[in-house]
Amino acid sequence: MKNHLPQLRQQHQLSQAALAESVGVSRQTIISIEKGRFDPSLPLAFRLAELFDCTIEDIFNPGSEE
Repeated sequence: MKNHLPQLRQQHQLSQAALAESVGVSRQTIISIEKGRFDPSLPLAFRLAELFDCTIEDIFNPGSEE
């Protein structure tokens, strides 16, 4: 699933490790999501959207794959 997580993370000046800690997952999970190898669970998607003050749809585009 295509996502805008790397851009959002950089805009908020967060490292992958800091983002992972903020939402309660491992850094490897963030890396896998950013590379499109792993689709987050719905609770994780909501935590990411809340952290970045946006909607899930602003982060993830389920209609396209890389």
